[in-house]
Amino acid sequence: MPTQKPKWWLAETSAWIAVNKPFGTSVEKTLGANDTIEDQVLDYLYNYTSMPFVGIVHRLDRVTSGILLMAKKKSALRKLNVQFAQREVKKTYLAIVEGIPTKPEALLAQWLYKDQKEKKAIIFNEPGENRDACNLQYRVVRQDKEKALLEVELLTGKFHQIRAQLAAQGTPIIGDEKYGATKIQYAEMGIALHAYSLEFADLIDQTPIKLTAPLPEHLVWEW
Repeated sequence: MPTQKPKWWLAETSAWIAVNKPFGTSVEKTLGANDTIEDQVLDYLYNYTSMPFVGIVHRLDRVTSGILLMAKKKSALRKLNVQFAQREVKKTYLAIVEGIPTKPEALLAQWLYKDQKEKKAIIFNEPGENRDACNLQYRVVRQDKEKALLEVELLTGKFHQIRAQLAAQGTPIIGDEKYGATKIQYAEMGIALHAYSLEFADLIDQTPIKLTAPLPEHLVWEW
């Protein structure tokens, strides 16, 4: 049995485990992805059981850091999937963007098209073919002349949604070259987007649970 929890460990019950995913690490086992969070959680659970189960409840982009919830039982995975599908889980992110939003807080209600060839999200202000509604709410927490710290509540969970919507209003996330960030460096395989908290219901008695993930150890976040 390990005497010390892994660096990514946040909280755990018999039904689920919450981790703080570092940027640059993939969530699940895929072709070409080595030492994923799924691999690391499985290795950790092997210390306690000979047949561990890890169920992927939701995902974060490889370049994004922050809180990730995984099921340790198939029954827990089903229950958590229902909460996520019915949008009963509150997901709050922190992002540092280049530039200052025109409004200190706003609801961005738009439509997103996933360009499969370029693996990129394109944002539109009107519905259309193969476009999904994408909604988020943000507020400016801090700002200076060149950047702003935003608290973002993700209301829908679409491909690259936060990255694309913030870039579409002229404030790309620091380090996110794919969506036009050029002014401030961040880190290789990382952007200044952090999944800060998750709020969901306990799987037994439905009491509210709120989990938070410490910020990455990077100078950008010390501002």
